[in-house]
Amino acid sequence: MNKRDDLRNIAIIAHVDHGKTTLVDQMLKQSGTFKEHEQLSDRMMDSNDLERERGITILAKTTAIHYSENRINILDTPGHADFSGEVERILKMVDGVLLVVDAFEGCMPQTRFVLKKALEHKLTPIVVVNKIDRENSRPKEVVDEVLDLFIDLDADEEQLEFPVVYASALAGTSSLDHEQQGPDMKDLFETIIEHIPAPNLEQSAPLQFQVTMLDYNEYLGRIGIGRIHRGNMRINQPIVVLTREGKVKNFRVTKLFGFLGLKRIEIEEATAGDIVAVAGLEDINVGETVCDPATQEALPLLTIDEPTLKMTFLVNNSPFAGRDGKHVTSRKLRDRLFKELETDVSLRVEETNSPEVFTVSGRGELHLSILIENMRREGFELQVSKPEVIIKEIDGQKMEPYERLIADVPEEYTGAIMETLGTRKAEMVNMINNGFGQVRLEFIVPSRGLIGYRTEFLTQTRGYGIMTHSFDSYRAVVRTQLGGRRFGALIAHETGTANTYGLLNVEDRGTMFIVPGTEVYEGMIVGEHSRDNDLTVNVCKMKAANNIRSATKEETVKLKAPRLLTMEEALEFLNDDEYCEITPSTVRLRKKYLVKSERERHEKQSKLQASK
Repeated sequence: MNKRDDLRNIAIIAHVDHGKTTLVDQMLKQSGTFKEHEQLSDRMMDSNDLERERGITILAKTTAIHYSENRINILDTPGHADFSGEVERILKMVDGVLLVVDAFEGCMPQTRFVLKKALEHKLTPIVVVNKIDRENSRPKEVVDEVLDLFIDLDADEEQLEFPVVYASALAGTSSLDHEQQGPDMKDLFETIIEHIPAPNLEQSAPLQFQVTMLDYNEYLGRIGIGRIHRGNMRINQPIVVLTREGKVKNFRVTKLFGFLGLKRIEIEEATAGDIVAVAGLEDINVGETVCDPATQEALPLLTIDEPTLKMTFLVNNSPFAGRDGKHVTSRKLRDRLFKELETDVSLRVEETNSPEVFTVSGRGELHLSILIENMRREGFELQVSKPEVIIKEIDGQKMEPYERLIADVPEEYTGAIMETLGTRKAEMVNMINNGFGQVRLEFIVPSRGLIGYRTEFLTQTRGYGIMTHSFDSYRAVVRTQLGGRRFGALIAHETGTANTYGLLNVEDRGTMFIVPGTEVYEGMIVGEHSRDNDLTVNVCKMKAANNIRSATKEETVKLKAPRLLTMEEALEFLNDDEYCEITPSTVRLRKKYLVKSERERHEKQSKLQASK
């Protein structure tokens, strides 16, 4: 079988923040793909607002560069395991991977996760030890760690013979020797050309193309992005789509695009091995096969890891509903959630007995919170419940998801972290003292025990700790209450506007979440109680308007600084009987039952049911 020696398809995989996107930037700049007058920004591939704000890659991106006589298609993937669906799809399009590892941090949970997926797909790896110029970098030890990880993940002999490139993506340098850096990325480019296999050239075979990603353009409609596995594709060619349901749909290719730098370029024809974007395929979905009408052979559907976490999404029915959202109805909410399914293969949406309530399942808290944040920015109002893990039944036994957690903490906080994770049924599997006063702790912990843990972790380590985790496996359910909030909530007694006098009267009862002037409603959570029970407070209370005053009464009083919750912190705070209300401008916490007497009645009923 002939090979396309002028083409290489690679994916860049790594743990979050190990420098994938910066490395792609340098490859784009140094390949000569851009003209001299073109203005280039940092992290060019992170194109949407949320990616730029958070400094993470959420959606996989496709680009291509020319190096020497070769074309290299590069796919930048997310580092968070919550976006594993993106990573798994990309690996179906490439022949090799660049595994980027931080020269100081070494192998992290997502390094393990993404490498495991690449090895399962039998891809050829190149290890890039990045941030070689970082203070206290330890390249030789990191390469040993990577080798141990390959062995641990049952890599075959060929995969164990991986080449290593030492690089500084920030400086734009690379070398095959860890003690000195070359002036540019030449060593990395040469290693890719030499070691990544060229795709097979099956030009004479009938067309077979699989859609791996979807895009949308208001002029062209839905655009399918993927790799041509065999044959050729050209403009106006009649094709058929073999759908997930086994149906056959006839289409014609209206537009065909290749990739170069950050642009899509219209092309007339593409051949086996090319990664292209195809317009004219309305109703096409991820994983479906496009082929020649005369030879209808479907490629295997993409298999994606199942969701591990679920939340209830429901229409906003609070007293302040409809004040600042454009989309507030159940029909709009339903349409938006089902639209997300078209591009996010890791997501599941189920309808319930109520037309206003939907169960949404994803790969983790970050995965779901990014969806909520996107909807909020689009003008949606909605409410969500506390995240819950998905319990599976495997061989007649109830199983729950477990995570592999790595915590890098200052030495003095290790005892406190081990103690709190111990109460959450975590099992410590490794402990490494890296020197420099830092200790790395590795745990296997039930996902249930990690819900809401991040805030407590940051408090315990005074903000100096770094915690990352990714899905490890399903194990037998631990039959105890794990994690959860230790303190009760401060709940608004009436609807009105919070004022300084009212807040002063209740601030010694706990930590406030609001400032004077905040509009509140009965049943809204305005703070965290300092004890484990809920307490109803009146933050709208006004100072009595009598004329008996002492000279010192009118002194200016200072309120304690409130804890203003971000959306992620609000989701972490939730208990089973609470909702988070999300609108384009506000995030509020509330009780499911707003009236105190109703809350007490339901609490009694649930206690009675639990005792039976």
